[in-house]
Amino acid sequence: MLAKTKSYALFGLTGFAVDVEVDVANGLPAFDIVGLPDTAVKESKERVRSAIKNSGLKFPNHKITINLAPADVKKQGAYLDLAIAIGILKSNQVGLTDNVSEYVFIGELSLDGSIRSVQGLLPMIISAKNDGVKKFIIPLDNKKEASYIEGVEVYAMTSLKQVVNFLLGEEIVERVEYTPYEVLKENTEYSVDLSYVKGQAFAKRALEVAVAGGHNILFVGPPGAGKTMLAKCIPTIMPEMSFEEALETTKIHSVAGKITGDNGIVYKRPFMSPHHTASQVSIIGGGQNSMPGVISLAHNGVLFLDEVPEYSRVLLECLRQPLEDRVVTVARIKASVEYPASFMLCGSMNPCPCGNYGVKDKVCTCNSSTIRRYRNKLSGPLLDRIDIQLSVDSVEYEDLVSDSKEESSASVKKRVDFARKIQRERFKNDKINTNAEMGEKQLKEFCKLSKECEDIIRKSFEALDLSARARSRIIKVARTIADLDMSENIEVKHILEAVSYRGKFN
Repeated sequence: MLAKTKSYALFGLTGFAVDVEVDVANGLPAFDIVGLPDTAVKESKERVRSAIKNSGLKFPNHKITINLAPADVKKQGAYLDLAIAIGILKSNQVGLTDNVSEYVFIGELSLDGSIRSVQGLLPMIISAKNDGVKKFIIPLDNKKEASYIEGVEVYAMTSLKQVVNFLLGEEIVERVEYTPYEVLKENTEYSVDLSYVKGQAFAKRALEVAVAGGHNILFVGPPGAGKTMLAKCIPTIMPEMSFEEALETTKIHSVAGKITGDNGIVYKRPFMSPHHTASQVSIIGGGQNSMPGVISLAHNGVLFLDEVPEYSRVLLECLRQPLEDRVVTVARIKASVEYPASFMLCGSMNPCPCGNYGVKDKVCTCNSSTIRRYRNKLSGPLLDRIDIQLSVDSVEYEDLVSDSKEESSASVKKRVDFARKIQRERFKNDKINTNAEMGEKQLKEFCKLSKECEDIIRKSFEALDLSARARSRIIKVARTIADLDMSENIEVKHILEAVSYRGKFN
């Protein structure tokens, strides 16, 4: 007997429908799966067989052929187990009716018949909803992740036996209740705050400008100056994620298997800080199944590289294209997948290997060639893509023990939110959100400079030996400063401040 069920598989961040066709025919017992299954799908034969038997259901002792359509697209992962099992049971005439065709079945089966959680559930449900599918049966552990999708019927279950009883009408299972995203936004709290950072007024101002315009930033200073603490405060002053941003970010984390906890959605801006020994594949993405890397997990958030020169030169150069295009293409033999990678890059580094070069009352033990080699880990093209580069001095002892109250992240965030609101209105027809994303068209339209401002940039261009890209970056930063100043036009003081953030370190 022939039976059909429906499931979904993943290609990158997009789900596509998989029709599971099951044929149980007379003949010697056999169990074959066709339709370009990967190893995990092929191994589902043993999982499905044991799950059906251990659920107290009858497994057909016949020739079983499973076809996964479309047959010319590779199927990866174990999330087709449940659909295969239901198809076999339906073809074995256990009483399942045509209502099976109304549901999409997603889930991995254990040998005892329980249903395990799967990666990438959110993008699969979103894609299925866009295809007009409304009903889903999923693992209970993925319940929270699916609760943020409105307009669908999702039933989360614990075992194959429970799914069969539900389809037979012998057990009632309540649909997953929709969770409004606003409930989570009200509980956004952080363990760090700018009020904990003593001194560093210039660096805090630069950080505010960077976040307000989505600009990349590099801190250069001695050990213990507060560079890392400043970086960790970035998410506390970033605007809250919209529901669309949260969904897009969660899709990436779901595919990577990073959804943990009770929330089921990424509602805080990601802050990714990979170790300098991390491999190129783990940072950029790739591997056998073309999985997203750290730069994609940092989408809509922050990528923090602590002690940038400790990372390999090859790895740092790989960041150039994502910083420019805000996407990364992972091309492998089996697949070529494009992942979003729109993040704010924050880097920190010492002025030299020992950390004391140019530091007051300290002696540097590095020679000139060592310092040059250390700084040259950051190439000119990469530095060109970092809008704000500034030196961070050591904190004075008086500042550390001072009782003076520093400005809180909440206070700074209000100014950042206002500047971002201006930018959203400005770029509402351009499909960008921040000043850092401006192209030449937007620069000419929104960043007109007076003769005096142009003269300052020209002198800086020659004195700092800047490139054309660096000139554009200075103007973008000046536009952000003007937004924070609630100024319609870029003025001389805005240009001067933007130039002051453009240090020369190599």
